[in-house]
Amino acid sequence: MHSMTGFASKSTLTTIDGIELELEWDIRSVNGRGLDIRMRLPDAIGFIEKSIRTRLSSVIARGNVSVTLKMHIRNVANVGTIDHDALDSVMAAMTAVMAKAQAVGVRLTEPSALDVLGWRAVLSAGQDFAAIDLAKLGEIVAQDFDLLLDCFNAMRHQEGQTLVQVIAAQLDQIGVMTVAARALLPERRQAMAEHMRKAILQLTDMARPDSLRVEQELALIAVKADVTEELDRLAAHCDTARELLETGGPAGRKLDFLTQEFNREANTLCSKAQHLGLSRIGLDLKAVIDQMREQVQNLE
Repeated sequence: MHSMTGFASKSTLTTIDGIELELEWDIRSVNGRGLDIRMRLPDAIGFIEKSIRTRLSSVIARGNVSVTLKMHIRNVANVGTIDHDALDSVMAAMTAVMAKAQAVGVRLTEPSALDVLGWRAVLSAGQDFAAIDLAKLGEIVAQDFDLLLDCFNAMRHQEGQTLVQVIAAQLDQIGVMTVAARALLPERRQAMAEHMRKAILQLTDMARPDSLRVEQELALIAVKADVTEELDRLAAHCDTARELLETGGPAGRKLDFLTQEFNREANTLCSKAQHLGLSRIGLDLKAVIDQMREQVQNLE
């Protein structure tokens, strides 16, 4: 089981036809209702985007995933000559941007010479990496991405296992509180019966009330106030949640739906309680269930 949140980065140096390239990867994901993949790749290898999306969707079921790749040419002397007209345009644009940023109080980091040389069309022979064999580049990028994806999934798996342990402990708490609630039922039943007998006597103002009628009314009230069914469902939900955790795989959505059912039973328990101890357990249940739902929403 994996977490929906994760991060990985990777930097690789490679050489193609005597041209040294640096690949800088960044992949991160956050919670999402479905799978949303956003990619920022250099124009030169836009053709590989579909392949990367396929790789991602084969191992990730949910989350908002962003992938960024930057490519830098390291030995620019072997790439081509500088287009001075293009360089002048780039420098003018950079000067205007820096001046505007300074005017509004925004501090920008000055680009390096390599950053400028990597700008589109500054190197006439290297525009859009035209001097590089794109087929070879595509193979290298795909292989490099697979290594990045392995690291990314390892982090997601590690965080997911931590979440599973936390959720399992919270399920144990719910189980303990459910058992404690059951133990209070006889005491609650007796207290409610005594309270209702007194209430009926006050309402009827009878010295000798009809005992059969009193018992019938008490039985009807007891049926309406019975919480055995809610406690049974809470126990069943715990068993279902544990099965989902043990099965593994993308189960976050199912667990999220299940926490809503947990919360519904806890609310009903509180509304029917009519007993101080049972009310306290109901409130504690709601607190643990709310904490569990926050953790569940991080699972894939």
